[in-house]
Amino acid sequence: MKKFVWFLTLIVLLGGFFGSGSLYAQRRRSQGGKQVLKIASLVPEDSPWGRAINRIAEEWYEITGGEVELQISHGGVLGSETAVLQQLRLGQIQGAVLTSFGLNSIAKGIITLSCPFLIRNDQELTMVLNELKPEFEEKLNNGGVFTLCWAQVGWLKVFSKEPVFVPADLKKQKVAGTDDELEMLQAFKAMGYQMIPVALNELLFALSGGMVDAVYQSPIYVGSMQLFGVAKNMASINISPFMGGIVLGREAWARIPRQYRARLQAVAKQVEQEIYRSTQQLEMDVINTMTRHGLKINQVSPQQEQLWYDDTAKAIPALLGTTFDRDIYERITAQLQAYRNHR
Repeated sequence: MKKFVWFLTLIVLLGGFFGSGSLYAQRRRSQGGKQVLKIASLVPEDSPWGRAINRIAEEWYEITGGEVELQISHGGVLGSETAVLQQLRLGQIQGAVLTSFGLNSIAKGIITLSCPFLIRNDQELTMVLNELKPEFEEKLNNGGVFTLCWAQVGWLKVFSKEPVFVPADLKKQKVAGTDDELEMLQAFKAMGYQMIPVALNELLFALSGGMVDAVYQSPIYVGSMQLFGVAKNMASINISPFMGGIVLGREAWARIPRQYRARLQAVAKQVEQEIYRSTQQLEMDVINTMTRHGLKINQVSPQQEQLWYDDTAKAIPALLGTTFDRDIYERITAQLQAYRNHR
């Protein structure tokens, strides 16, 4: 089970769990360095996103001849996502790796991408992002940051003590949610689930002690924390995608010499594609490994899937305009309906 140490790569839902990690910085000092940018990352250095930001730092240093140096604090050593956002706004740091929830605090509406059972697979997500990503990036940039890259970092799934195939199966169980994901917590409550707030780093204790019977989480996180040892069932259906991104403060980006910016952006966009591919593979590897160690995958049939979609459709309208952005939701829905009708 030692291989699970490598699986500590969750982006969207880690919050400050890794707050006791060690500081890592790009220690190479330029002789005439003009810009030293401090970047906060909530994820471990040895993860797809950790390696990605290190690569950006290395290539930017080379491209600019040492004029731009990134100093990276991996593993949440600068605090929770809320604390990191505050430091970014105050100029105490110049950039950050953020989850869907952090990105949404800058550009309202992004969390709508994670509305339960709205976007159902990788193909649908790619199509939606092709349409909306430029708009979201503009919103982020207007929110005081410059978006280097952002991409999907996995799917949320239901892990439970008892098998879950349909909504009624999950509604019989107590489901853990955290304060870091209030939008999802509110959505599930509206759908009639028994939601119990549990701190992220207490999920295993809550499951083992009987406080909760199920969680909705990233398979990567469930594998890394070995929650599947108690919640031995995973429903095959995807609840929602979640995103992660790397941003710089607008003022920090503006200080970078103009002649370098296009090449620096190109590096970040290339890394964005590599993050997406590596995270997809990692998620599959984690699920396969958990299965070999006792996880049971509850294969949901098409008819059972439709029960989830119908049940959700009853609750979501009341959440539009509050939890989720109504305009974005309706645009995504129209786009998906047209896509599904022509498959």
